[in-house]
Amino acid sequence: MKKIKIRSSEFAKRLGAYSHGYRVEIGEAVLIFTTGQIALDKNGKVLYSDNPARQADFVYKSLQKILNQAGASLDDVVKTTVYVTDMNDFPKISAVRNKYLKNSEPVSALVEVKKLVKPGCRVEIEVIAVKEKNENFSYWS
Repeated sequence: MKKIKIRSSEFAKRLGAYSHGYRVEIGEAVLIFTTGQIALDKNGKVLYSDNPARQADFVYKSLQKILNQAGASLDDVVKTTVYVTDMNDFPKISAVRNKYLKNSEPVSALVEVKKLVKPGCRVEIEVIAVKEKNENFSYWS
């Protein structure tokens, strides 16, 4: 088994001891786990606090970047967990989700929480992706 941390300077400074994701190689399979993503700019400022759909769009683009660094894409996602602060936002977030995950149709969980790590964040999303191992994969941090 081999595991590789996924880090990127494209994202806001991490708020603690965690990685943006992990690429885990097991036999011929590669599993990619992402940390929960929220809508933060590089300076750590919450974006689109009044618009859960725009937050979700920003988050899916961030997840795509993390997966790309690991040699995968949103098409490889098999599991997603979405945390929302208001279940009434689900239809707006779901429309965005369907756009990004239409090819993978992953199993999913949606959980309403009281609040997220930063005030103004209304959605947090994490994914797990599976990919066939590519011997030519190279990673740079």
